[in-house]
Amino acid sequence: MRVLLRPKRRHFLPFALGNSARIFMVLAFSLSAHAVVVRGVVTDSLGAVVPGATLALMENGRVIVRTSTGADGSYELSCGDQGRFQVLVGAATFAGLKTTDFYGGRLDVVVRDLALQPAGVQQQVTVTATGTPTPQAQLSSSVSVIEGDELATRVGVTDELRQMPGVNVVQTGQNGGQTSLFVRGGQSDANKILVDGIPAEDIGGGFDFGPVSSTGIASVEVYRGPDSALYGSDANAGVVSIQTPRGATAKPVLNYTGDFGNFRSYRNEVTLGGEHRTLDYFLGYSRFDTSNALPEDEYHDGTPVANLGWSPTAATQVRFTLRYSASATGVPGPHDFYDLANDAKQADQDLYSGATVENRTSSNWHNLVRYAITRKRETEAEWFPTGNPLASCSFGYCSITYYGNPVTIHGANGYSASGQAVMNYGGASGLLYNQRSNRDEFQYQSDHSFTQHVTGFFSFRYENERGDFNYPAYSETEQTQRTNFEYTAQINGDAKNRFFYSVGGGVEKNHLDGLSFTPRFGLAWYPVRPGSGFRGTKVRCNFSKGIQEPSLYNEFYSLHNVLLQNGDPTDATRYPPVAPEQARTYEAGVDQDLFGQKLLFKVSYFHNELGRQFEFVSANELGKLFGLSPSVVNLLNNTNGGATANTLAYRAQGIETELQWRPFEHFYMRGGYTYLDTVTQRSFSGSVLNAAFYENPNIPGVLIGASSPLLGARAFRRPPHTGYFAMEYLHSKFLLGFKGVMSSRADDSTFLAYSDLYGGNTLLLPNRNLDYGYTKLDLNATYQWKPKINIFTQLDNLLGEQHIGPIGYPGLPFTFRLGVKVRFGKD
Repeated sequence: MRVLLRPKRRHFLPFALGNSARIFMVLAFSLSAHAVVVRGVVTDSLGAVVPGATLALMENGRVIVRTSTGADGSYELSCGDQGRFQVLVGAATFAGLKTTDFYGGRLDVVVRDLALQPAGVQQQVTVTATGTPTPQAQLSSSVSVIEGDELATRVGVTDELRQMPGVNVVQTGQNGGQTSLFVRGGQSDANKILVDGIPAEDIGGGFDFGPVSSTGIASVEVYRGPDSALYGSDANAGVVSIQTPRGATAKPVLNYTGDFGNFRSYRNEVTLGGEHRTLDYFLGYSRFDTSNALPEDEYHDGTPVANLGWSPTAATQVRFTLRYSASATGVPGPHDFYDLANDAKQADQDLYSGATVENRTSSNWHNLVRYAITRKRETEAEWFPTGNPLASCSFGYCSITYYGNPVTIHGANGYSASGQAVMNYGGASGLLYNQRSNRDEFQYQSDHSFTQHVTGFFSFRYENERGDFNYPAYSETEQTQRTNFEYTAQINGDAKNRFFYSVGGGVEKNHLDGLSFTPRFGLAWYPVRPGSGFRGTKVRCNFSKGIQEPSLYNEFYSLHNVLLQNGDPTDATRYPPVAPEQARTYEAGVDQDLFGQKLLFKVSYFHNELGRQFEFVSANELGKLFGLSPSVVNLLNNTNGGATANTLAYRAQGIETELQWRPFEHFYMRGGYTYLDTVTQRSFSGSVLNAAFYENPNIPGVLIGASSPLLGARAFRRPPHTGYFAMEYLHSKFLLGFKGVMSSRADDSTFLAYSDLYGGNTLLLPNRNLDYGYTKLDLNATYQWKPKINIFTQLDNLLGEQHIGPIGYPGLPFTFRLGVKVRFGKD
């Protein structure tokens, strides 16, 4: 969609006309000169013009004027008053379209090019893949969209993220537990997370989806694959973009939502939205509390959001957004390993805010300037050591170690182990750690449509990042500051509305990693255009590279930094500093429309090479790897026991399938299946050189990777088989939804080496298929009791599966919530 502001034209009256005629023409020209004119072209999702489409210009819910598109798909609507408007479009075989509201002042010419979607299975317009609004039908890449309506009965976004192919969501525990997203086998910290265009991940890419509330979310786009060409560092496996809604009613509308459920759960949410002349506003706040199903695992989260816009002219828009989350949760730890809950608390304060100015100097040139800030703080404290104390003395020094209760750990692979695991060490209570990630970013973006079929894109980013670790119990403090620059250029276009391409790349100067180049190429081709019957075939392919800057942990505990901080600085110069993690991916797929676009089937093959990944390597192994002197090895053993290094590499490939089906108007169904094959190609932490240390003496002859997979093994917590389905029935005042997620067993570790009662590793279990597979079924229903009162319920985990998380972390059993939503104000 394009917005254009043009200067007022001068008109000359012929003086030969009579007085009445001159007066009539003066009035007519005066009205036209002060009219808002909305014009553009209506196309289908592939860019072909749609003649004969019906359009209406609306203001305050009233139709002002109607028209139809001509043979070339063009239209023009005009209104003699300024205000906020919407355009409604309808055409045979297409779904109706209502644009977002926009401001039009006198003398403004507003250009709105509109793309209609088929009446069957609808695909959205997305921004994440190309940087500009593009219909999904024209994309060569894999993008899934979660609409805000799908979150209406949810507390957060975790369960809806599971409803898409190629991703695996791992939550270590229950509500508020650390929640990670693995995209196509990539690392959990390899995703770029954006909130209204503001980078939201920690320095180095980590992001916890656990505290992300569903409040104030209009949509969530998930791009699968590296896209550092557009987004720079951390877009190494995927991109997740969260958008906040805008006010869209002529008068203020207040919504209140309240619900309660088992495990002492309750939630309250208030939102206020609307618009007035050149202003639009959306404000919201929610609070969620629950005790969860484990002791010492209470969780609460408060989330305020704001989205304020001002349009001084139809061509210029100023916008301020803010999202803040303040949460606290118990940290019971892997309860099944201890049969006790740790008495600890984790608190998070996350702020994402930005100011954006957008302007269109002509119908085909768009510019954006944004200043954004991210402020994140994570604190963990333990009130007192939990467990069974046992004192030990040696060389005149005595210490207390706290152990869990005697347990038997059962893996999904049939192996089991019995014993008592270390829970805490004496003196480690109080404030355990404090971590901060702060980022200031300046972004400039410009896109220009050279023709109807070719668009150029350019952007520049500057980042100033500051981060620190603080471990009071060990008197350790680490801090860093990074400045990063990135330049991006890309060309998007099509030929004859059949061939769609995207070619571009980014150049990034990272403070730690130096200069990197990340190309991206994508092509989509329709050998058969969509139509009735078995028509509408799209063939697509992609190639891209991604990079990821080191996390704070990987920077602070890298071999180079440990030697620099604790040893002879000359030693540090002999060994390489941290390098960026890398990803290279190839993708190919086919999309097929069936039954007049009522059914859409997609299949994709992807092959990812992930190199120079970080892992923690023991001091002895680092000595072998880099030829370290005995004194340096002793130094590493006496400080951290080792260091991080870019020594891990693995391959991830697989097949994704998606199915979307709308057999009739009130029923919609979708589902998908993903096969993922990961293989560790290089690892020093999981090397067979360490075989003597990676065996459970009670399971002789079976090598075990304690902290990283062994060579040739699958990556941890990436199940080879995952699937999902969703069915929705909507009729009159009633909506019913039924959703499910399935996962096979996955490789993992108990991470309990050297931690049993006797200082051994008898609690290690073989990695293969250690995590249980599961099926999670959810049901939701909404009933419109009164015109402005809705009653809803959300039933989660109908089968009571408690192995949804990784081994040791029991998930929530069956839960229910019952609530009401009340709307105040006139739409």
